[in-house]
Amino acid sequence: MDKFWLFAVAVGPVLLGCAIVFAMMRRRRLSEREKNVQTAAIADLYDKPTTRS
Repeated sequence: MDKFWLFAVAVGPVLLGCAIVFAMMRRRRLSEREKNVQTAAIADLYDKPTTRS
């Protein structure tokens, strides 16, 4: 049982940190064209009037 707690307390946070670093490194940035398309789509959504029933 002591080895389980050693693993949970010592190795668990290291594995969690590795997973967070891995996810941050794999995150892809938007290209300039994709940013422009996204901005135009957001502006289009805000320009449309809302219809209420």
